[in-house]
Amino acid sequence: MPTIHRKNGYRFYFFSHEPNEPPHVHIDKGEATIKIWLGSLEVSKSRGFRAHEISGIIGMVKDHQTAFTEKWHEHFS
Repeated sequence: MPTIHRKNGYRFYFFSHEPNEPPHVHIDKGEATIKIWLGSLEVSKSRGFRAHEISGIIGMVKDHQTAFTEKWHEHFS
């Protein structure tokens, strides 16, 4: 479960056992968690985050979308 980025208490990471899914990133902060598809920036799953937090998280992922996608392919290739 490699951590690929940390910012403002958020942890961005991959699960190593999900290579057959499209590129995505998991983000946790405290007990809240969210999974975002890197291609479309759509939320796959979310628990514990409020709507305004989700918008900000998507923005952070968008800011690093290319780097996260590259890290995904490096990790799963």
